[in-house]
Amino acid sequence: MMIKTHLAMSVLVAIMFFGQVSNKILFLAVLLVSTVIPDIDTGFSTIGKKWFLRPLQFFVKHRGIFHSFTFCIVVSFFLSYSWPLLVLPFFLGYGFHLFLDSFTKDGIMPFWPWRKTSSWHITTGSRMETSFFIVLIVVDLLMFVLLISQM
Repeated sequence: MMIKTHLAMSVLVAIMFFGQVSNKILFLAVLLVSTVIPDIDTGFSTIGKKWFLRPLQFFVKHRGIFHSFTFCIVVSFFLSYSWPLLVLPFFLGYGFHLFLDSFTKDGIMPFWPWRKTSSWHITTGSRMETSFFIVLIVVDLLMFVLLISQM
């Protein structure tokens, strides 16, 4: 999926969890940043194009370890000991990125190094993904209006 679709999904998740978190700005920031982290393993992504991440891409393949719940859980475990406040937004952002990518044709290996993939029929950048993105934006706006009206 494209970064805009991942971010639209993360905004929806953030709105859904806003009532449960005390530091909303930190929650949103960590959620959005963790949403783009899985794509550091490809030079075609917004974040993967950064010059300082290019050397990493020689050692890992796209949709390998960084696109796995294995990595997500290990990082979340370490965050729970060092910065517990960051665990929930990190896990949600990263996890929903993986969840969305599991619907693409390329899919993901959810429990790397186990080679079993989880995939479906959506092509990245296709009309189907664009339609899903538009639906997410509409739902984001409706949920945001609902959130504001409850304040």
